[in-house]
Amino acid sequence: MSLLGQLPPIPDNRPILIAGPTASGKSALALEIAVRHGGVIINADASQIYDCWRIITACPSAEEEAQAPHRLYRHIPYDARYSAGHWLREVTPYLTGPERPIIVGGTGLYFNTLIQGMAQIPATPPEVRQRADQMTREALLAELDPETTTRIDTLNRARVQRAWEVLTATGRSLAAWQDETPPPLLPLEQTVPVVFDVDKAWLNERIARRFDLMLDMGALDEVEAMRDRYDPTLPSCKAIGVPELMAYLTGDMTLDEARERATIATRQFAKRQRTWFRARMRDWIRISP
Repeated sequence: MSLLGQLPPIPDNRPILIAGPTASGKSALALEIAVRHGGVIINADASQIYDCWRIITACPSAEEEAQAPHRLYRHIPYDARYSAGHWLREVTPYLTGPERPIIVGGTGLYFNTLIQGMAQIPATPPEVRQRADQMTREALLAELDPETTTRIDTLNRARVQRAWEVLTATGRSLAAWQDETPPPLLPLEQTVPVVFDVDKAWLNERIARRFDLMLDMGALDEVEAMRDRYDPTLPSCKAIGVPELMAYLTGDMTLDEARERATIATRQFAKRQRTWFRARMRDWIRISP
């Protein structure tokens, strides 16, 4: 069923932002808009940038990519460092390109950098990152200032580690850097901002079905192909479903256990996304499948 009926008329000259939790159907809406109204679909999901995954991260299929142009999907090597700053630099040319950008994904931080601006924080020295990689999330969190902890997802290790690295490398908190953020590249009022606000039970059922579909489509083969390069400390190898299926392939877990744990992890992740979007995207157009 099309969700276009829940949207207001779409001006020809406005970029479209589509955010939502995993498995909510946001990519299908982006494709429908691109096919009907034109535009280039741009990825705003941190798990879909790596070239080693297509199925396990639910990237657009080859058939979907043939229907409309897609950008910033599967374009980064599995072991490359990538941040919201990298994404912002890569998305910038598309904001003034010949085709309307339709920016879709589940990484709220990417949208924030676009519509709120991004602090000009110096790069993290390798030795600081190496120290952070060896610390637990709890240890990293314990050293952060209260203001920063109110602004980040404290259950997301990558966000906690980033805040710790900034504090350690610069001597200033992430919150302090954020308070000096320059103007945004794309103010919210210049866009058509859409966020999926979905029922929990409906989404959990979709998540379970989708993981089984991924297995049917060859997710296990995709993970097997990365076995020799697998590094659990890399962001690419932390994509939900990857550690679980790798544990099955190495004999540390049954396939049923891997399926269950991946499904639970996805549900927990979706819950954090829904909470984040509801708190920070109050002015967006809300749609419900």
